[in-house]
Amino acid sequence: MSAITTTLLIFHILGLSLIIGPFFLQISRKKGFAFGTMLIGAITQLVTGLAMVGVLQAGDGDVNNSKIAVKTVIAVLVLVAVIVARSRQGKAVTAGTSEKVALPWLHIAGAGAVANVIIAVLWH
Repeated sequence: MSAITTTLLIFHILGLSLIIGPFFLQISRKKGFAFGTMLIGAITQLVTGLAMVGVLQAGDGDVNNSKIAVKTVIAVLVLVAVIVARSRQGKAVTAGTSEKVALPWLHIAGAGAVANVIIAVLWH
């Protein structure tokens, strides 16, 4: 594995931890979700994942395009869920209503990130 691919993989795993860590910490909360960290993680995951595919394909590496397509769709879904959750929470705080409107989106983002890990490990 080249130094570039290794570096990208390290940042990809760190991005994953920025999604899954806050998800598990906040899963039982009813308000006060911290989506900033999850947003950074989702962007990091998407960018580093696509960059790893590009580096592997440029170096004649073997890439399972079906797997990458599925993982990319899920990564985009996670990013969109975090963005929507952050927006809904901000609107709820401004309006003085319940922040619970962000909870389903938190669950979608966390479940999507976990699903991507499972796909990465089990789909060969």
